[in-house]
Amino acid sequence: MSEHHIASREQLRAVYKQPTEGAVKKLLQQLDQHCMDFIARCPFVVLSTSGADGSLDASPKGGEPGFLTVQDASTVLLPDWPGNNRLDSLENILDNPHVGMMLLVPGMDENLRINGRAGLSTDPDLLASLAVKGKSPISVVVVTVEEAYLHCARAVWRADLWNAEKHIKRSDFPTMGQMLADQVPGYDGAAADKVIADTRHKLYALD
Repeated sequence: MSEHHIASREQLRAVYKQPTEGAVKKLLQQLDQHCMDFIARCPFVVLSTSGADGSLDASPKGGEPGFLTVQDASTVLLPDWPGNNRLDSLENILDNPHVGMMLLVPGMDENLRINGRAGLSTDPDLLASLAVKGKSPISVVVVTVEEAYLHCARAVWRADLWNAEKHIKRSDFPTMGQMLADQVPGYDGAAADKVIADTRHKLYALD
């Protein structure tokens, strides 16, 4: 094994500086008003889960700002809408309730991170409270907050994430259907692209 391989916490800490006081003390055990305001403006979150065998999954979730709901200072509700039905995140939660969430707000360089324990609910009243345009989610991920903290902007600064001048033209990359057709023998890419276009049309209520 290489002499440069890091195999212990001591070796790791020898490479990095100690965290600043602010980085340590900013960790909250429940949501404060700033966290709640951030969540109210958030249209996109990555939900990280782990299965019983240690396998990991990070799943993007999105909606209009407010789709992620604060029930109280210790509880966040994440509606689950129809998707590809793989259910990777949801099955992981059944095996291991520990979850991590990273929330992004377009135009804001900082992000919000939440760690906690999650459960799944199909309570009719809860589903109805999260309905959008008369339609209710299939289930709700109920997250009990154990840690919450605002993360500094360095990663977004380095990526220059919100700079529209650096956004690629979608036409410069193959369509999802074309990529799947290359990856999956016999896959009908054109049909997949039509389904994707129809779904986008419905989500944006263009009809």
